[in-house]
Formats: sequence, structure tokens, C-alpha cells
Amino acid sequence: MNGRRRVLVVGGGVAAHRLAEKLHDHGHRGGVTLLEPATPPPASEPAGTVPALVVPGALPTGLDLRRREVWSLRDGVRVRHPYDVLVLATGARPLVPDVPGLRMADGRLSAGVLAPRPSPGPAEGEPPRGPVAVVGDGPAALTYASDLARRGVDVTLLCRGRYPLARRLDEHCGALLAERLALSGVTVLTGRALRRRVPDGLLLDDGRELPAASVLLCLGATPDTGLARAAGLPVGAGVLVDHRFRTSDPHVYAVGPCAEPVDGELPRRYADFDQDVELDQAEALAEILATGRTPAGSRPELGVPGDPLRLPSRVAELFCVGRPDDFTRPGVRVVTLSGAGDDGHARLAVRGDRLVAAVVFGLPKAVAALAHLHRHGRRLPSDRLSLLLGLPSGPPSSAHGAADDLVLCLCNNVSRRALSGAWRAGARTVPALAAATGATTGCGGCTRELTQLCRSLGEAPPAPPPASRTPERPAESRRPLEAA
Repeated sequence: MNGRRRVLVVGGGVAAHRLAEKLHDHGHRGGVTLLEPATPPPASEPAGTVPALVVPGALPTGLDLRRREVWSLRDGVRVRHPYDVLVLATGARPLVPDVPGLRMADGRLSAGVLAPRPSPGPAEGEPPRGPVAVVGDGPAALTYASDLARRGVDVTLLCRGRYPLARRLDEHCGALLAERLALSGVTVLTGRALRRRVPDGLLLDDGRELPAASVLLCLGATPDTGLARAAGLPVGAGVLVDHRFRTSDPHVYAVGPCAEPVDGELPRRYADFDQDVELDQAEALAEILATGRTPAGSRPELGVPGDPLRLPSRVAELFCVGRPDDFTRPGVRVVTLSGAGDDGHARLAVRGDRLVAAVVFGLPKAVAALAHLHRHGRRLPSDRLSLLLGLPSGPPSSAHGAADDLVLCLCNNVSRRALSGAWRAGARTVPALAAATGATTGCGGCTRELTQLCRSLGEAPPAPPPASRTPERPAESRRPLEAA
């Protein structure tokens, strides 16, 4: 793409901001404009070095594909925004169930009913007053409930299943997660459904009334395709795109939760879209637009059932990937570890040296390592127990240090031998070793081991240089010199 073309991005989420940042990094020197429907907090604005014009409070009202322009409404004024390249990053809209009392007659949410964004960050601002009911059993519901409880709010998590994340976890892990939430101050109410919003409460399907001054609906989201659909772009569950994130119009692209690959599948319940995938898509599209190159592995990936799910560590150390039935597929070997550390639990489905499915709870190093290995398509190390316990993989240490074949970085399979060689070649710090070998660039759990290795190698006496053999001189040349 011509680096001077005008790029217009519609949306104010993480995908829109990452795209604006990375366009500049990849050499784009044209104008970049972000139309944000809401006014974002200062922390969410793109970095000042990015040549982007951020237009907050600009509600898109129309898209003219022939004229290549978007119309928006801002402060009651209709504004035209021309573009050479348009990127739709409109995200997804929260789902609101058809339950009496949740909406007013005009369609707006009733007082005290909130449908927050699907990807919560750390809670900020004044917490709600009075008891709060969080409806849902997905990652967003768990995160909001946990954050509110940590701030002293009386909060109840209302789950339809037998335990939180019932569609993704086995029963044992689900029970551990419910216990962890209860210990953090969340009242977990399972197997119940919402029937009606009543004054200061919720009526449940068993006839009970749950006190709730505020109700947070965390029941997933649906891709926001209104602008694309009205303009005549092909739309399925999301805006249809090819492997380069391009729509049927060669000047219009879509990225993030609003996009759907033409050969892919997007579920109606859109609760588990991985923010890491969203950021990866934005970075890949930035490279495509700035350079014309398609990065390897940039095919649009969306939140289909079985995609990796990782809770924020402030909620619980939890990682899962795959579906429950993946553990019973032919040719799959199941590795289970329970009772490790503080209620640690892990269950892996492995075919050969590839991860098929996993449920890991309470094992932070294993969570980080497995998430990294799966995301980058890496092979599992042969020592599965060390992987799950977060230990170096390989033979035991000798009196003078670890054996050379000991794997210190499980994520990138970097051995002590490789690290020692990089150290001798001049990489004398942890960042330098990371740049030379890739160690610590996965989950970061081996940083301490690398620090100790640098210290031990620095204190060790230098290895003597290999002896050079000098060719023997002929016998006559070794005779003592005679005095003249």
C-alpha cells in the first residue's frame, strides 16, 4: 500500500489503537484518523508518537463505498470523513436477554441494569452501592465479580451451569474455581436462571428473590456489523473478510470482534474472544497495509468454541484450550496432575508432542508456559511433569551446576548448553541472552534461572584456551647451537 494514503479507523477498542500504533512502526507515513464513538480515558489513547488524529465522541452514521467516505455525528453536527483505506474495528455489542424488567419501554436498559464491555480491565472509579448481581458464567462475569468483591462490594455471581465456565472446564477444576471465587468474597450461585428484574432485586427461576441494587449482564456479545451491513458489505455473524482482513470492497478492511473469516465459523455467543488474538490481528493488518506483506500465521482467528481462554491472574491462574470431548478422542494421551501446590490441577490431552486440549488451574508457571506454547504452535517438552510444576526440564544438577542438556526455558526449549554458548559469545546479561536465544520471551518464568546462570558463569574461572599443537621441528633443529 502507498505509505501516504489516508487510513480511517472506525472504533475505539484495543484493535483500533494497536493498529494505529503499529502502522507507524511499519513505515506508514500517511494520515491516520480514529473515529471513537465514545470519549475514551486518556490511558487508552494511542501513543503520542503515532501520526493519528483521534476524534472522540464521533458516532458513525453512514458509509458511502463509492465516494469512500464515512459520516459521523459529533456534538449534533454531521461530519464527513474521506478515506483511501477504511478499517472497521467496531467491536461487539453486549447481549441483553429478553427478560421482563431489564429494559424500559423505549428499549433502554432499566435503572441499575448495566451491560458492560466484554473485556474488563482492572476496576476503576466509584464502585456501585448496595448488593450487585453479576449474571453470566464466562470470563467477563468472573472478572467483574472478582474485582467488585476485592473492592468490598457485596456481589453474587449468578451462573446457569453447575459451576463457572461449565462449558470449558472439567468438574474438578470448576469446583476449585468456584472455591477460589468464594474465598475472594464472591457469592457463587449455580444452576439458576434469571426470570424478572424486580425493584432492588432479581426474581430467579426457583422463586427466590436475590437482592440486587445493580445488575451486570455479562452474557457475551454479538459483532457490531451495523455500519457494514447498511453500506451493502457482505455480513454473516460478523463482517466477512479474507485472509488479509479485506472485505468484498478492496478499500475496506475489518479486524477484531466485528470480523468473520469467509471460511470460518463464528458462534452466536461471543463471550470468549481472546484479546491477544485481537491484538495480533491488528498488528498483522498494520503490516499488510504499510508494506503489502502478509505476515506468517496472520490468518484471522476468532472466538470459536475451544479457543484458548486465560483468566486475568488477579482472578485465578487458569488456562484452558479445546473442548471437553477432546480428552476422549482416539490417539490422545491424557496427562493429569492434581493436588500440586495450593490446589493446583492440570489435565492435558496430548497427541505426539502437540497439545490438543488442556485445563490448568492454580499453577502459574504452567499456565504461562502452556499459553505461550499453544499460541505459537510449539512442541511440548518431553518432561511433562516439569512443565506442569514449572521446574527446569532435564537431568538433575551436578555439584558444579546444571547439566548442559538441562532445559531452562520450557516455552522456547532453550538448554543450559545453548545459553552458556551465547554467554561465551558475548551475551552477558539476561536481556542479551533473551535476544540471542529467545529464553524468557515466553512466559518469563525462567528469568530467575537465567539471572543465576549469568552470575555463576561470571564467577567461574575462564576456560583455558584449547592447546595448540606446534609441529615438531626436525631432530637436527633441536640440537644446541655450537659456539662460533
